[in-house]
Amino acid sequence: MRSCNRCAGILNTSTPQHLNIQHSTLPFTPVNRTLHEGFADNDLRLCFFTDHQIFDRFHKYNLKSDAARTGKMALTMKELQEMEPGDFIVHVDFGIGKFGGLVRVPVGDSYQEMIRLYYQRGDIVDVSIHSLYKISKYRRSDTGEPPRLSTLGTGAWEKLKERTKKRIKDIARDLIKLYAKRRHEKGFAYSADSYLQHELEASFLYEDTPDQQRATHDVKADMESARPMDRLVCGDVGFGKTEVAIRAAFKAACDSKQVAVLVPTTVLAFQHYKTFSDRLKGMPVRVDYLSRARTAKQTREVLADLKAGKIDILVGTHKLIGKAVEWHDLGLLIIDEEQKFGVSTKEKLRTLKTNVDTLTMSATPIPRTLQFSLMGARDMSIMRTPPPNRYPVQTELGVYGHEIIADAINFEMSRNGQVFFVNDRISNLPEIASLITKYVPDARVAIGHGQMSPEELEKILIGFMNYDYDVLLSTTIVENGIDISNANTIIINDAHRFGLSDLHQMRGRVGRSNRKAFCYLLAPPKSVLSSEARRRLEALENFSELGSGFNLAMQDLDIRGAGNLLGAEQSGFMEDLGYETYQKILNQAVTELKNDEFADMYAEEIAQGNNLTGDAFVEDCAVESDLEMYFPDTYVPGSAERMLLYRELDNIDNDDELDAYRQRLIDRFGAIPHEGEELLQVVALRRYGKSLGCEKIILKQGRMQMQFVSNPNSAYYRSATFGKALDFIAANARRCNLKEVNGKRSMVVSGVPTVSEAVKVLLKVKE
Repeated sequence: MRSCNRCAGILNTSTPQHLNIQHSTLPFTPVNRTLHEGFADNDLRLCFFTDHQIFDRFHKYNLKSDAARTGKMALTMKELQEMEPGDFIVHVDFGIGKFGGLVRVPVGDSYQEMIRLYYQRGDIVDVSIHSLYKISKYRRSDTGEPPRLSTLGTGAWEKLKERTKKRIKDIARDLIKLYAKRRHEKGFAYSADSYLQHELEASFLYEDTPDQQRATHDVKADMESARPMDRLVCGDVGFGKTEVAIRAAFKAACDSKQVAVLVPTTVLAFQHYKTFSDRLKGMPVRVDYLSRARTAKQTREVLADLKAGKIDILVGTHKLIGKAVEWHDLGLLIIDEEQKFGVSTKEKLRTLKTNVDTLTMSATPIPRTLQFSLMGARDMSIMRTPPPNRYPVQTELGVYGHEIIADAINFEMSRNGQVFFVNDRISNLPEIASLITKYVPDARVAIGHGQMSPEELEKILIGFMNYDYDVLLSTTIVENGIDISNANTIIINDAHRFGLSDLHQMRGRVGRSNRKAFCYLLAPPKSVLSSEARRRLEALENFSELGSGFNLAMQDLDIRGAGNLLGAEQSGFMEDLGYETYQKILNQAVTELKNDEFADMYAEEIAQGNNLTGDAFVEDCAVESDLEMYFPDTYVPGSAERMLLYRELDNIDNDDELDAYRQRLIDRFGAIPHEGEELLQVVALRRYGKSLGCEKIILKQGRMQMQFVSNPNSAYYRSATFGKALDFIAANARRCNLKEVNGKRSMVVSGVPTVSEAVKVLLKVKE
């Protein structure tokens, strides 16, 4: 709530009713709390309102466990719960092994809890609970044959990783050249936000989610730089991507540039046109649209005005890239749901103007695009925070039958809601309509598909929006852009025939209000489905929480493979390795190329190493110790429960999350024992270690060894961060010394008996 000092003072004192507010000199005591609604002060006879109430906006509330949505986990919670001894696991360093459960292993004079993996010849590897990020569940290929276990000590796994790295380098080489070329292109640098821009953003009905704010900031920063923008905004359906696009489009229009908004369907073109027009109402910009729904005369008029520069923002389907379309001064290209466009269409788009800013939006980007962004060849903003009062869509697999269909429709109608029924074949739509009418006689059913005339289809959709029908029986035309908050059940027939992103998009048509929504995936029994189809449906069922579009795209990347990143093929590298291992190798390959073959190109970036912290040089900081750090089984009895707790702890990266985690432990299990408290300290130890450029920290026999960046030629050794470590050694020469063994540098500090003490040392080094 915004308030002046005078009023704030009144709130914090009890004063007589006749107080002369105008001349009061009351002390001001700020209260760091959020007011969700106003209140009446009966003593002062005053009413106070929040800005949300005055402007009729929705208030944002704090969302629990942002970390749970970050998608960092190599092993999902569901997989951990389902993991049983005998399951196949991939370890980044050792290869494919069998899961043997949690075991307690003696280390020195104490015990450590480890995850046991079995390999060929009965070899055993015990993985520390601090290294859970290195393991992932192995997913079988289509053959269904069990994988061959890796043999330790032969180097076969390392050779496989090296072969993959070589193949990745061949592709990454071309990508880096392409990226470097784009970095040196000169584009149009937009001016800073005008008062009109601030006015537009202030008129947004809802409060921005943190991710939405970040994405908006990223897009604006790209537009204001002289380098052409090429950004992917990956946000789940209904998470506010369109608002980010509207703000970017208006920013371009304010600098007299034209904006092209490319969408895959006629329905979505009209819906976007309405959305852009409503949001920009009263602003000095003209919005229009182009699709097959427009008459020849309307199309001619739009094209003439576009060429003359009278249209600022044009929304349209493929028609936008036709030969007849001539732009006066195109500055920004926005592509919505780019997975719907073929490679040739997108390449054609880029020829519109070589240095045009490009903003791509998608809920589940195709593997090629996602991989392109993960490699840093495109900038990426991920929106994972759901809007307030939004519930996950309950997703259920079922077999086609009148019982499940009738139950779903009857339930939705009982709460005055509407239902989408998607069936991809036009020929049997009437047959399904008859079935619905037979078992749900009072349901008003409308049929819609792409072979109808645009006018007829539009009439059906508008009728459905106006609640003239209860059930919309259609093909996949509902997939993009239809936004009907009253429709909260979707039934998808023959779900196994659809791709993962298609299914996710269709599921996103429901659950767009504060009601619980349902998605029924109807398919033959799992036993008769292909392995790939089964995995797609299971992935959709597993990732039903809000903001899971990015996770699904990752799954899709794993199922289909990354493909040739510069071409259209989808033949992947990761069948033998698993996604996490592949991604790690890919990052290594790109870093090696930057430091070796393309060192000149990245000289400027490396020269700036003085300003970088250790985080820029180290992917993660591993911890090895002989101290007792675990949750005793007397404290947390079940091994599966302990694994889940270790996993959650492994992904915490700030003090607030750690405090919340500690509080949950105390609430559930009571006071935390000494071993557990030591384990919790590892979170800070790893974080500070990484920021200081430590690849590994070893705590043994009362000493701490900090192993720095392994590449001796790294820019890290010219950075201020490494300088701090040297200063600490110089100031504490009696207990510290710097070692170099086989080109690897480390600092050894004596007198470090506990993890808590180790954290204190790292904080002193950072000062």
